Amino acid sequence: MELIQQGDSAAFDELYQRYSQRLLYYFYRMFGGDVEKAQDFLHDLFLKIIEKPGQFIAKHRFTSWIFTVAHNMCKNEYRRLDVRKNSEDKLDATASKFDYEYTRVEKNIDQKIFENHLLKELTKLNPDYQTTFLLRFQENLTIKEISDIMECSEGTVKSRLFHTTRKLMNRLKEFNPSRVEA
Repeated sequence: MELIQQGDSAAFDELYQRYSQRLLYYFYRMFGGDVEKAQDFLHDLFLKIIEKPGQFIAKHRFTSWIFTVAHNMCKNEYRRLDVRKNSEDKLDATASKFDYEYTRVEKNIDQKIFENHLLKELTKLNPDYQTTFLLRFQENLTIKEISDIMECSEGTVKSRLFHTTRKLMNRLKEFNPSRVEA
């Protein structure tokens, strides 16, 4: 970011290469599988970096900073829309089209079915719970990093993760291989 602040376009290209797919997938999940919206938000995010590189403060970790910006963009969009229930309908139409480039090995059918069900269940959650879950398990961020991004206590992050995993466990129990049939 310091090089970008000095006008180095190669540094911007490097940041885009490193973070664009992760952020696209983050936006994709946050907007219920809407690929076009995810791409729009990704472009808007990188446009913000180009237009206002001075917003980044070198004492922060770049990953935490960029996901904070992405999270705030999503919060603003949720406020603007005020309703997210339409995302579940769009999910069915777009989930099969979206090519997860982070995966090089073809997944088996059961895994895809599980992922689609998980994504559907995530879209039903409160956006703060959804974001917390994705930052922890998709982006592998620490509790502290998530706390900084979400501007809440570490205890709140842990509580959200506990309740989210509990809800998902109950809603997706049909996928538990150790479940005993009655």
